[in-house]
Amino acid sequence: MQREAGVATSASPVGAPSNAARALVLARDHLLARQDPGGWWKAELETNVTMDAEDLFLREFLGVREREPSERSAAWIRSQQRPDGTWANFYGGPGDLSTTVEAYVALRLVGDAPGEAHMLGAAAFIREAGGVEAARVFTRLWLALLGLWAWTQLPPLPPEVMLLPRRVPLDVYDFACWARQTVVALTVVSAHRPVMPVAFGIDELRSDRPGPRSAGPRPRLAPLDRVLRIYERRPVRALRRLAVRRAERWIVRRQEADGSWGGIQPPWVYSLIALRVRGYALDHPVMRAGLEGLDGFIIEDERGRRLEACQSPVWDTALAVVALADAGVVPDDPALLRAADWLLGEEVRVRGDWAVRRPALAPGGWAFEFENDTYPDVDDTAEVVLALRRVDHPEPGRLEEAIGRAVDWTLGMQCTGGGWGAFDVDHDQRLCRELPFLDFGEVIDPPSADVTAHALEMLAAERRAPAQSRRRAREWLLGEQEPDGSWFGRWGVNHVYGIGAAVPALVADGIPPDHLAVRRAVRWLEEHQNPDGGWGEDCRSYRDPAWIGRGESTASQTAWALLALLAAGKRTPAVERGVAWLVERQTADGTWDEPEYTGTGFPGDFLINYHLYRHVFPLMALGRYVGAEA
Repeated sequence: MQREAGVATSASPVGAPSNAARALVLARDHLLARQDPGGWWKAELETNVTMDAEDLFLREFLGVREREPSERSAAWIRSQQRPDGTWANFYGGPGDLSTTVEAYVALRLVGDAPGEAHMLGAAAFIREAGGVEAARVFTRLWLALLGLWAWTQLPPLPPEVMLLPRRVPLDVYDFACWARQTVVALTVVSAHRPVMPVAFGIDELRSDRPGPRSAGPRPRLAPLDRVLRIYERRPVRALRRLAVRRAERWIVRRQEADGSWGGIQPPWVYSLIALRVRGYALDHPVMRAGLEGLDGFIIEDERGRRLEACQSPVWDTALAVVALADAGVVPDDPALLRAADWLLGEEVRVRGDWAVRRPALAPGGWAFEFENDTYPDVDDTAEVVLALRRVDHPEPGRLEEAIGRAVDWTLGMQCTGGGWGAFDVDHDQRLCRELPFLDFGEVIDPPSADVTAHALEMLAAERRAPAQSRRRAREWLLGEQEPDGSWFGRWGVNHVYGIGAAVPALVADGIPPDHLAVRRAVRWLEEHQNPDGGWGEDCRSYRDPAWIGRGESTASQTAWALLALLAAGKRTPAVERGVAWLVERQTADGTWDEPEYTGTGFPGDFLINYHLYRHVFPLMALGRYVGAEA
């Protein structure tokens, strides 16, 4: 049944009658049609082929790899190879050494011969880039599990870290939650050094010359690395047994209801390997749940068979509710009520690892995934509260109680300086970054501008939050503005995302649109608008400043820029051109195409294409634009 538009249809600089209003209705109806009967939204979370390669490696190691699914995974991996023989970490990106090594070895595992053209091209790139010797530690760890690399040539990661007191640097709670679960599992794997040898070698990938990753640990930890290597030759047996048992118990206690660990791939696969080497049979309930859960993260469609690194239903649903409300959907619409009921049912009411640093804080808030009670996060919690406030729920008391718990939990998670990290408090032990084993991705969870902005926007809307907490957050966020007027985007690419979060939050908290910080951000956006009217920023901006604010225009990044400009009250030619870009590029079914990756797992290392971003953020931007016209 076609819904009434519920949006303004007056004339607009984009067209008359308003093309923007028509685009808004089409996008709104598309999103409503995508809602699951259970009330939630979830779109694909696309990453790179290391997820699929490592899925094959895991199943080979466990002895459960099957031929037909493996061939379909291999077909997907081949389909993602670039013309130069490499695999990239994101759409349009350069070839990546470690990703290419893992893809190549996965294809060898399935049966591709090294003499085939696509394999020759990949091997030539690998050798030229320094060979397998220069690949990241995690890549070489997988090779060690398959008998293709020596365990002695990997940095040590002893399980005795589990015995360190809380106040000693480098104890497991100094690592970010995603790194923590990975580290604990890998200490067990590293202690056992298991090998499940494959029937081929990879000498063709060796360059026999030092690569950039062979330089070892940074100077501060070089002595520790030497000591650990000596200790690994003859560990104290009693300590080793105690440490491994403690790590094993720690792992088992943190398995989620869906069989995952933290709802994300890295700790999940390493936890399964750790428990397997500890003697857990494949039909053990923990192992069986873990493997069955992984199968639930497989997507198989006309594009191919691939594994999601994570799933984002809470995040997707909260964003969808906000977007639909911006689009004029009434607060008591059945779609919004179903979404609110589902979100209320997903509230985390138990203590997780965050309570180690906040033992007196009552639980509350939301996680990212379907099942992840151990690690709720501030970002999702803030967005869910903003979403719930847009719904006229028939049980207002139930809504208020959940929001109250979420606000209290968020306030309790505020860092000393005034900002917020995603999962933990005052989580800035930078020494963790220097461990040679952890040469891939961020391993700590310091405050970030985008998470802080979302928390501030939520608290500003609640108004019952203490003024001092909001003032500290506002001052911290203003202090994080870059000299060029932008903000760094920790969880989205990159400075466009940072501005798209920071400006609406500051304005919501009372900063006037003519404030210097807002004017500088607006100027940055106007200066970085593409000639076609959109905005885009390449993932390479995390490593190369020349890419900051530069890239092909995308729907999500154009929307982020518009959200900031509209919050600043700017109805300038830049806004009109940005809206026109969205209207002109909308597909016939009401959405937008966006192969580019605009989400971030680890800045510069692990990038994400959230398939719902291309839709919810343009819908928000169009809704606020049309609503401002009415």
